[in-house]
Amino acid sequence: MLDVRRLRLLRELARRGTIAAVAEALSFSPSAVSQQLGTLEREAGLPLLERTGRGVRLTPAGQNLVGHAEAVLERLERADADLAEARGGLAGALRIGAFPTATRAIVPAALTALARRHPGLEPMVSETDPAAVAHALRAGDLDVALVHEYDFVPAEPEPGLATEPLYVEAMYLAAPAAETPAPPRGPAESGGPDQGTALRTHARAPWITATPGTLCHAMTVRACQAAGFTPRVRHQVDEFATVLALVAAGQGVAVVPQLGVTGPTDPAVRLTRLLMERRTNLAFRSGAGAHPAVAAFGAALRAAVPPDLAGSRAGT
Repeated sequence: MLDVRRLRLLRELARRGTIAAVAEALSFSPSAVSQQLGTLEREAGLPLLERTGRGVRLTPAGQNLVGHAEAVLERLERADADLAEARGGLAGALRIGAFPTATRAIVPAALTALARRHPGLEPMVSETDPAAVAHALRAGDLDVALVHEYDFVPAEPEPGLATEPLYVEAMYLAAPAAETPAPPRGPAESGGPDQGTALRTHARAPWITATPGTLCHAMTVRACQAAGFTPRVRHQVDEFATVLALVAAGQGVAVVPQLGVTGPTDPAVRLTRLLMERRTNLAFRSGAGAHPAVAAFGAALRAAVPPDLAGSRAGT
């Protein structure tokens, strides 16, 4: 009989690529991971891995077994959801991943509603960049997470995970007001400059982006490249309030999402609506969507979404 815990290790190796990465993610030693995978090969009765220099790769049989592992693990998530439903009364930890703007603008109200309805549930929030969510969910470090994608950085399908749409945000070009002429009639959809023209206006300006490796950084770079230039990055900052403060100080231009623009806009900053959008989804392990705790958190999140975001059209 194949051991589910070893199947999970094989699945993680298929996703992460190296035994060292699997060991680090799951808090094992590399030798322990190798030993467990070797035992799995003996259980399977044929090679699942082959050496490639210093690394390993899955054989066709190993790849095939990963597909079965995904189905088994999803079924176990469904079983856990059914048992939680049968027990009744939500209790215990719910590990939540969220990116900073959602953590500030959406999550607190959701947690307040969740506490009223399910006082025995213990939500635990960790700020997590969406690029790191898939591994954290599959490893069991998170139970549910908010993730986002941009028009220029679409989300790739993640085996073993499922998502549900939450809301859509507008995107803005933020530039120093003293250096930026007002657009003729606002955003492109109302007769103002098109997105490419708005971005190219600042092709020679210094840019402020998020740190490399984040989806927000990739979004800015790809949007500018689509407009015909590569941005000259001066500052790398992840917090959008700080980004806008730097723009107000004349330190550069940036692309920011709707939730990144909080409170009254500094008159030193001119915001130009762009046609691109940021879409936020709720992510969880396949089969876990029916878990009462995950479903309750999702319902609380949807109730907490501001009306101007809730009315946005997902997928556009």
